[in-house]
Amino acid sequence: MKDTWHLDFIFQLASIVRPKVYVELGIQYCANFNRMIDYADQLIGIDIAHQAGEYMSKSGKVQFFHGTSADFAKRLQAQPLQIDMLFIDADHSKEAVLEDFRLLFPYVVPHGIVLFHDSHPDNESKVRPDWCGTVYQAIEELAKDTSEYELVTIPVTPGLTICRKRRQQLSWQEKQR
Repeated sequence: MKDTWHLDFIFQLASIVRPKVYVELGIQYCANFNRMIDYADQLIGIDIAHQAGEYMSKSGKVQFFHGTSADFAKRLQAQPLQIDMLFIDADHSKEAVLEDFRLLFPYVVPHGIVLFHDSHPDNESKVRPDWCGTVYQAIEELAKDTSEYELVTIPVTPGLTICRKRRQQLSWQEKQR
């Protein structure tokens, strides 16, 4: 299996879930981001590299945010947004992934989905910043208290962890938007 299987998985998931608002941290060349345009009403790509926005397909539904997740969270404080699907694939360190999650999770809707890339390196050689980094350690940390969400990791390198925000098992029992 190729190391980019997660792109097809995320694409299929979005085609089923149909998020109203899709946010991706770490868009780089927009390989995943641009595929999502047909399946979301609003898409925001966030990256610290200004040139990343140049790879974004032109559409009235897409927006590029040049900055960090902390910068974006400040904008959300002033202009709240409800995120249906969030893909975290920026800095691959445990600390950065935890910060990204903690900053943006409050804006994820009940039963919204958060995806973490690079969460299952198949060997120690892939635990480096240019591969999977220490994302798996962030998942281990988040798994300690799952009172507000549930997690499952697909154990195929490079790994993808799916998080569903929830307090109730059934979405219709949860407080609506």
